[in-house]
Amino acid sequence: MTQFGKFSPWIWCFIWLALVTGALILRPLLPVDETRYVSVAWDMWLNGDYLVPHLNDAAYSHKPPLLFWLINAGWFVLGLNDWTPRLIAPLFGLGSLFLTSALAKRLWPASQAYLVAPFLLLGCFYWGLYTTLTMFDLMTAFWALAGIHGLIDAWQGRALRGWSLFGIAIGLGILSKGPVIFLFLIPAALFAPYWAVGGPKLRLGNWYLGAALGLILGAAIALGWALPAGIAGGEAYRNAIFWGQSAGRLVSSFAHQQPVWWYLAILPGLLLPWIVWPSLLAAVWRAARGRFRPGGGGRPDAGLRLAAVWILAAFVLLSFISGKRPHYLLPAFPAIAIAGAVLIARLSAGDLIGRRLDMAPAAAIAGLLGLLVLAAPQIDARLELEALTGTVPVLWALPLLAAAALLMIVPPAAAHARILAIGGLSAILLISLQGIAQPRLNQAYDLAPLAKRLSAAQAEGYVIANYGKYHGQFNFLGRLRKPLVETGDGEIMQFLKDHPNAKIVSYHDRIKKDRAPDYVQKFRNRLIAVWDAAAVRIDPGVARRNAEP
Repeated sequence: MTQFGKFSPWIWCFIWLALVTGALILRPLLPVDETRYVSVAWDMWLNGDYLVPHLNDAAYSHKPPLLFWLINAGWFVLGLNDWTPRLIAPLFGLGSLFLTSALAKRLWPASQAYLVAPFLLLGCFYWGLYTTLTMFDLMTAFWALAGIHGLIDAWQGRALRGWSLFGIAIGLGILSKGPVIFLFLIPAALFAPYWAVGGPKLRLGNWYLGAALGLILGAAIALGWALPAGIAGGEAYRNAIFWGQSAGRLVSSFAHQQPVWWYLAILPGLLLPWIVWPSLLAAVWRAARGRFRPGGGGRPDAGLRLAAVWILAAFVLLSFISGKRPHYLLPAFPAIAIAGAVLIARLSAGDLIGRRLDMAPAAAIAGLLGLLVLAAPQIDARLELEALTGTVPVLWALPLLAAAALLMIVPPAAAHARILAIGGLSAILLISLQGIAQPRLNQAYDLAPLAKRLSAAQAEGYVIANYGKYHGQFNFLGRLRKPLVETGDGEIMQFLKDHPNAKIVSYHDRIKKDRAPDYVQKFRNRLIAVWDAAAVRIDPGVARRNAEP
């Protein structure tokens, strides 16, 4: 593995670059999450208020400011552009690959696990997908990894550096996504007597004192922003950031409520394709069999124990929080990748499953998807599913089928080559999926054409109103310099009276043929219409989602 070890960081950087470049080329900023977050950064850029984030000119308390600060820093250096906001979160994902490799090397210096752990992480379909999104979870993962490195430093005798890094990671993790960072770091600190074995002996008093000081440092970093922001933002904003959108979410989430067992049900899908890789399943089985058979277990493994605490604590705690989304688990994925890499590294060549059988599940996923893409026109003709299959570019079946065939015709022999092959196949699949979806994404998710029309209308002196709740999806895409007004059934006539020169944006399942909006655009399975004030004044019901005849 000498040559592989020399080039492996370059290879995972290339795979990361291919994923991010593919996303930049093949898909727009996706509403409502990506467009909303970039619009918050745009509001910050436009108004110069870097203390209190705003969305559509209203204080935005749902997320802390670090992502928005970094986007603005990128614009300051590189100029205002569309692509800088789309690189910030992916760069944290790239950093997470290097921190994952470094952590594996620190915990198992004699193992080759550090060379393959990043491929296990990046090759996971779900992580690979989120590597390209402007979201907060890979930032949280990065700070969780940094904090775990701090704990290792503290355990190995570098207390000042370790607890400082631990505290900085907590503080910046809070500034990235709020107190959820605690779920990925505090259990590892609390359960150190369980995992910190086979090395320097812990002095529990000093350890927990250091952890408390690190926590205080993290809180001080977060409060360095939150206190002045709370004062500047007013009482409602202050209550939101100190309770309603932080600790309050951990106690009783306001959205995305799911049962306790929900994460257990979806986790296998999130771990594709590795969850169906036979050699990894064999490695897990061998480890479990050796651990639980009479007299088994051998010497305790500090790294695997730490990974177990990291994964299980986050999984259990997140399961008991009512609000659940699949990406909330992402900061635990580096621990899963490291544990998998270590188990695979312990297999001898003879322990690996036969080459073709080992590659068959991953090849089957890519091959079946490729066949479905090829068959899309026939599926459409038989089932009349044009909305789903009519715009599928069948040429994207070729890389999927070629990669699947290559894996089966020339299956790699060594474990690291198999991991690299499956990781590369995952990247091909994710890029191909975006290529397959590109026509649909451009038609039903790209709001830039509509946003630019609204910008032109604002430049002509029109006041723009949004009929219903507005998520800021047009502000950055149209570079809007004035906020949209939220209106609805009980307010529309008063709005029209106050603003006779206005346009109204509304959302519809259908628009009757005798209605004539200024502009109509598809959005998901609905339509977005822009109405002139005169049309709505004549028929106020025209802007409702299902307008009456």
